[in-house]
Amino acid sequence: QVQLVESGGGSVQAGGSLRLSCVASGLSYSNRCGAWFRQAPGKEREGVAFIWSDSSNSYADSVKGRFTISKYNSKNTLYLQMNSLKPEDTAMYYCAADWWSRCREPNYWGQGTQVTVSS
Repeated sequence: QVQLVESGGGSVQAGGSLRLSCVASGLSYSNRCGAWFRQAPGKEREGVAFIWSDSSNSYADSVKGRFTISKYNSKNTLYLQMNSLKPEDTAMYYCAADWWSRCREPNYWGQGTQVTVSS
């Protein structure tokens, strides 16, 4: 059974930083794609950052240069370092995982962690 458990969300002022973590069980980030998505109230879910099994990565334009996705294979943990946060980054953030070809439409999801950025 696959489980993804996020942590690290919270409230921060604009310009601040947060680091999200996602611990996986039942699958391994060493051979899967890991991803972070977010969804703000009234908006569609957005893919924020992706990291493939070879550690290549991709970011949404809205977060390039501010967010960094990484993984620690031996701990089976995915991270999202978020710097220079803006109020528009406020959303529920979800980690996700699947095989390489399904990275942008993954089947496995965490429960979400709330990030709130105040101006």
